[in-house]
Parts: sequence; structure tokens; C-alpha cells
Amino acid sequence: MQTFQHYIGGAFEEAGATFASLDPATGNPWAQMPAASAADVDRAVRAAEAAFFSSEWAGMTATQRGKLLMRLADLVAENAPRLAELETRDTGKIIRETSAQIAYVAEYYRYYAGLADKIEGAHLPIDKPDMEVWLRREPVGVVAAIVPWNSQLFLSAVKIGPALAAGCTVVLKASEEGPAPMLEFARIFDQAGFPPGALNVITGGPEAGAALTSHASVAHVAFTGGPETARHIVRNSAENLASTSLELGGKSPFIVFDDADLESAVNAQVSGIFAATGQSCVAGSRLVIQKGIKDAFLARLKEKAEAVVIGAPDDMATEVGPLCTLKQRDHAVHLIEASVKAGAKLVTGGTVPEGEGFFFPPTVLDCSDAPDAPCLSTEFFGPVLSVVEFETEAEALEIANTTAFGLASGVFTRDLTRAHRMIRGIRAGIVWVNTYRAVSPIAPFGGHGLSGHGREGGLQAALDYTKVKAVWLRTSDDPIPDPFVMR
Repeated sequence: MQTFQHYIGGAFEEAGATFASLDPATGNPWAQMPAASAADVDRAVRAAEAAFFSSEWAGMTATQRGKLLMRLADLVAENAPRLAELETRDTGKIIRETSAQIAYVAEYYRYYAGLADKIEGAHLPIDKPDMEVWLRREPVGVVAAIVPWNSQLFLSAVKIGPALAAGCTVVLKASEEGPAPMLEFARIFDQAGFPPGALNVITGGPEAGAALTSHASVAHVAFTGGPETARHIVRNSAENLASTSLELGGKSPFIVFDDADLESAVNAQVSGIFAATGQSCVAGSRLVIQKGIKDAFLARLKEKAEAVVIGAPDDMATEVGPLCTLKQRDHAVHLIEASVKAGAKLVTGGTVPEGEGFFFPPTVLDCSDAPDAPCLSTEFFGPVLSVVEFETEAEALEIANTTAFGLASGVFTRDLTRAHRMIRGIRAGIVWVNTYRAVSPIAPFGGHGLSGHGREGGLQAALDYTKVKAVWLRTSDDPIPDPFVMR
């Protein structure tokens, strides 16, 4: 059984307690993980704080930080096969996706490497002739980054990359579910040549999370996960008044009009809900389909869903692997049962397969006659699609916006003017038109409502890790006038 360690202050160390990590494909323990205590968290934050104020890090130019990030990107690309293997083993995500995604993760570090010395301040045309005023952007300080078990290397890169580029230091808490790839990433980071403490990687449960997000020395909390955990984080941040960026869940509408390219839209829907076994915050989990093409669309989708190759996640032929945890599978089963009871019709799937592991088949629920079915409003985080039909554009928009979430959306139509109307009307942080589930380090990613706030990716993410300092320089040699009058 493999054993993993924490990475604190540039050193690898054992924790006082450990826990077993389960292989989702078998349900059996395969590795021993460190469990951070409050004391471990405190040491990690203090190491990050010491690094933040050290001459070795604080005295480094932005260009030098960029070169270190570029070195890290090269190491990630070089070690992508090993990282992919670990993520697949520990989370059940199929090797076809982890191999491609982790290779692309290097591009996020390259993007922020290039951006490091391009975070600019500004000169203000102030209304006082004897003053020069300008703005400096400076790093906020120690960042607590918390990532879930799905796509850990990607979801950490969109936090670590911009935070380090801005000059912050980071304590990253990997999920206690499947932390192996992040603990291995720490070894790769260690080779890149950053000063000790610039990044610290720990893992553990709620105790570690509470200690980290409420720590007095944490200036910003960057979190990806569920709304309920986010509420705890916001409450904890009342202790240190840390700023927060929250990338949460979604119940994203996937809208298909009757003029769309049906085959392309069906393939995009397969990608949007069955890829990554549906364990994606942007999963297109609500198919909003125009009534006239609903039957034809569902017939094609059912055929493709039932042809999906379900199997071992480390097999390149596998298209859908296991869910990460048994709890997640049980959640899907109970939600489907409640939705069928509310009137939803099972089109395909919905039955737990026999055998070991946490597998669950691609599932489609027709909710056209069950508008109150819980599957339409509750996030599955699994390969389950809920379908509702519409007749008019206005109705499609109303259905799309009937959600407490606001992360992603998809629109499929050949009508350009209609596409623009939908883009304006959909309340979501991302709108994909005639495509789905595309990402880039250049484009910001995030939502609003129960999908959180703040953005990851692009320039905006780096700016979120900075604070603005206004500098006033008096240029007159004359004595300061009446000291009792504000200038």
C-alpha cells in the first residue's frame, strides 16, 4: 500500500494521523493518506506567511516568478502520465480524460507565467495640481486554496497559478477523497525551485478545513466545491475577514432548438453529462429541448447512452468509469427514486450494475410531465440527465433561468440572432453556443447565485489575488497650507 506525505515549508513529512484512500473501481483501500490536524494547518500557514515576507520570495521580481512558473509548467507536462495515473486510481476518473486534461494543465501555468510581469497599476489624473497619484497592485498575502476530488490538478492550477504570479503564497488543502494527485504534485513543485513555503500541500477533513479558512494569517480563501461547504467557509472567514472566491456547483441548462444540428447537439450533450461520469460542476444536466424534436433527440441520445463503454478507469477504451465515492452513488439512486415518484419517466439507465466498485450507468429522466421533480433542481454530480421540453424561445429562457445556480449553459441553434438573444437573456457566467465543456486559461470561468462568485482563469483571476495601494506624492516645495483643512 502506497503512503503519501504532507508538504510543509519545503519539506515532506508524516502527519500525526492517517486514513485509507479507497480505489473507486474496487471499493478497496489502496493508499495511506496523511490527515492534517489543526496544528499541522497552523504550521503550513505559518510557513506560507514566513515565505510571503521573506526576501527570497518578496524580493523576487515578477519576471523571476514567471520563470519559476514556466519551469513548473514544464515539469507538470513531463510528469503528466504519472499524475494522470494517480488521479485515475484515486478518483476513478477515466485515464482517457486525465491524460489529456493534465497535459493541458501545464498551459495554465504557462499562461500565468507569462502574466506575472504584466499585472499593472495605473496613474490617476488627480484633481490637485501639486499631486501625483498612482495605484500599485500588490499580493493579498497567504491564500488558502481548497479543491474537491474531481479534476484536482486542473482546479488547483487555476488557483496556484494566478496566486503565485501575483506574488502570494499558498496553502492548498486537497480533498480527503482522492488526494493522491495533489500530494504527488507537491513533489513536482518541489523540483521547480520555488522558495520553501511558497506552496504547502496538506489534506484532511472538516477539522483541517475549518482551521485553515479561519486562520488569522489567511488573507484570501479560494474554494471549489458545494454550496453548503461554502457557507461554512464564509462563516469561518468572519474570523479573519479574508476575502473569498467561490466556484461552486451548477444545474446547467443545455438548450436545443429545432433548427440545431441534431447529431452535433447529441454528441455535445453526451460530453456535457456523461463525460467525467457527470462529475463536473459545469455538467449540462438539464436538457431543455424544443418539443418538435424531443422524440428524435432522445432516441439518438438513448442509443448513444446505452452504447457507452463502462469499465475500468485505467483502460483507454473506457468512456464512463465509477463515481468517486459510494456516498455519491447512493445520492444519485435516492434522487432518481424521488424523481420517478414525482412523475419523471426513466428513459434509460438508473440501475446500479452488479459487481465491485462505485459504477453507475448513463441515465436519462424525462421530466416533461414532472416540473417539480427534484432532479430538475438538485445537483447529481453523476451521469444523470433531466429532460424538459419547451415550445417558444421565451419559454426556453424561462426554464433555463429557473434555478438557484448560475454557472454554465449551452445553446444549440443555427439562428444567429436567436443565439444573441439567448446569450443576453441566460443568467449564467458561461454560455457555450453550438459547443459545450470547452475551457482555456485565457477565458474566465465562474458563475453567480449558488454557483458562487469570483472568476478562475484569465487576467481577472490574477487580479483577485491582489490589493490596490493608492500612492500620493506631493510635488510642491511650498509649505503645506492650513493643516485643519482636508486637501
